Formats: sequence, structure tokens, C-alpha cells
Amino acid sequence: MTGFDPRRYGDACADLIETRPAMQLGPGRPNESARSKLEALDFAAIFGGVTVRDRRMANCCLAGLWLLHDFLDTSHTISQSIETTSGSFWHGIMHRREPDYGNAKYWFRRVGKHPIFADLAKAAEQEMAQAKPNTLAAAVVEAGDWDSFAFVDACQTASRGSAEQRELCERIAWAEWRLLFDYCYQQAIAS
Repeated sequence: MTGFDPRRYGDACADLIETRPAMQLGPGRPNESARSKLEALDFAAIFGGVTVRDRRMANCCLAGLWLLHDFLDTSHTISQSIETTSGSFWHGIMHRREPDYGNAKYWFRRVGKHPIFADLAKAAEQEMAQAKPNTLAAAVVEAGDWDSFAFVDACQTASRGSAEQRELCERIAWAEWRLLFDYCYQQAIAS
């Protein structure tokens, strides 16, 4: 996703996105310096007064922001109560990072084919093209289709692999986060 601009989501979101810790494949350590800002979030702060049309998608944005700052438990509490494909997507990412790879795959089965998959496949291909030859991540895109299960496997392997493998999977995970957050944000305010 080229041209990602956190400011398009308003000041509260932009500040949290711009001050995020480095993307992690594992659980990371909760960014305590962001806790008070995250706790203060409500739909008005996230959406800057724009009417929220889909509360479930707005809650997906909350789950994503907590996850971005490595508060896996809070993100999990939010995402597990959202019975949509996007809620399942955030839930799957959280379990992938936990790491509970089998449970992540369970939630990705519930996602099915998500609307961001085509863009995510393109983003992953761009990241892989810039990396050293890496068969680890190559399976995540086959014939232009995103494969969440192959990405879970790639992250599992990379978590105990080389720095190059981890960095590539982290860049793809960051693209995944941006695309999913943007999709949820736009759906939350769509008329």
C-alpha cells in the first residue's frame, strides 16, 4: 500500500500509528507510553466526529490500534466479540503473534476470502521483490492470491530463522495491518 498517510484517519489515530513500536512477529512488549491514549479512544476520537455507520468495523479499528501497540490481550478481548470476517482477521493476527499458530489458522479459516486479499498479495509481492531471494515468504502469494495459512507458516519459520526472514515477514505484516485498518476504517464510515 503505497502512499499510506496516517493523517487521513484523524489526529488520534495518526498519533498512535506514527508512534507505533516496530512491527513484531511475536507478542512484543505492550507500549505503555501509548496506554492512556488507547484507553481514551472512543468512536468520536477515532472518527473525528464523522458518523459511524458500522460499529463492528469501528471496533475492528480499536482492536487493530491496541494490537499495533502490542496489547494483545486487549486486542483479543475486542476482536473476539466481533463476529465478522474482519473481526476474525484481527483475531487471527493476534493469535499468530501470540504465537498460537494453530489457533491463528482457525480464525483465518473463519475469514475466508477477505476483500483486502488482492491488495495484500500485491503488497507482499512488492516486499518480496525488494528482498533477497526468499522462498520462505514466496508461498504466501500463489497466482496472485493471498494465502493467510502460508503466511502463518512463514511467520512461524521466520520467528526462529534469519534476520532477513523476520524482516521480510514484518514488512508484509505491516502492509497487512495498514490494509486491514484502512478497510475497516472506510467500512465503518461508509454510507
